[in-house]
Amino acid sequence: MRIGIVNDMPMAAEALRRTILLRPKDEVAWVARDGEEAVAMCMKDTPDLVLMDLIMPKMNGVQATREIMVKCPCPILIVTVSVNENARMVFEAMGAGALNAVDTPALGLDNFETVSAPLLSKLDSMRGLLGFMDSRPPEKNTELTPRQAPLVVIGASAGGPSALAEVLGSLPKDFPSPIIVIQHVDEQFAASLVGWLKQQSVLPVKAACEGDAPTPGVVLMAATSEHLVFVNSRKLGYTVHPKNVFYFPSVDVFFESVARHWPGEVVGVLLTGMGRDGAKGLKKLRDAGYHTIAQDKQSCAVYGMTKAAVELQAAVDVLPLKEIAAALCKHCKAPK
Repeated sequence: MRIGIVNDMPMAAEALRRTILLRPKDEVAWVARDGEEAVAMCMKDTPDLVLMDLIMPKMNGVQATREIMVKCPCPILIVTVSVNENARMVFEAMGAGALNAVDTPALGLDNFETVSAPLLSKLDSMRGLLGFMDSRPPEKNTELTPRQAPLVVIGASAGGPSALAEVLGSLPKDFPSPIIVIQHVDEQFAASLVGWLKQQSVLPVKAACEGDAPTPGVVLMAATSEHLVFVNSRKLGYTVHPKNVFYFPSVDVFFESVARHWPGEVVGVLLTGMGRDGAKGLKKLRDAGYHTIAQDKQSCAVYGMTKAAVELQAAVDVLPLKEIAAALCKHCKAPK
């Protein structure tokens, strides 16, 4: 995998270079010292992956991410000195199309490979970005449950935070359905994303905990480095299985557990993202007779996941981002 490095600090750039070279099949394509240079380098020689710093002279990482995704789209991983301290900029960059974020490994410490393990893990995930899991067709649980408005399940990746803010922020305070969100996000700043989404929506937004049950009008978001799934017809839980997927949490794994266990109605939504995660899961929901929605190409920050869903004919409706909340209100009426 050819990787571009964008960082104005020589020590940080060297730490990233050394981390990349710990994997024999990876190589450094080029090193840019600021966002402006990164855009120019990407246009001249588009790499397989860009490691993008956030705070730089001339052009910061957020603006550079926006320009790259418009002019020469490619996978971008935010690598900054502290993801938590720069959470606002991280979410802006993810809204512009960055896939994920991780702290910069530090030089000068013993056992550099251990220090760089979080970044190495992200690089391993990038290699399998376009892969997707195969699984048996789900057996839908037919256990009866009290009637309620349809369960809304939403999957998102690159560009997801902004898209989620648009959808959740456009829903009314009396929205009757439970909502569960799977956003490709690291456990270390999932809590920050939950807090940020709370500010964008009149609906309560909470991190999903082991044993939680969907609650009408409440948004639950996957918030660990494991898969969120339905363990039975009512309760949520976390699991490390399956391990042969490239995203934790996985949208496919969650959607398939919904199709297998949830006894009521469902509306499935797949938003912007790179790769294919969620496409097969959305198809499982459609095949089970549920209504499914995919964000359209024009409004996606990255047209990957929803493109795969459209190709699989997994979406009943393909809608602009601004129309998805209205569609949810239409399909999610409380039972009389």
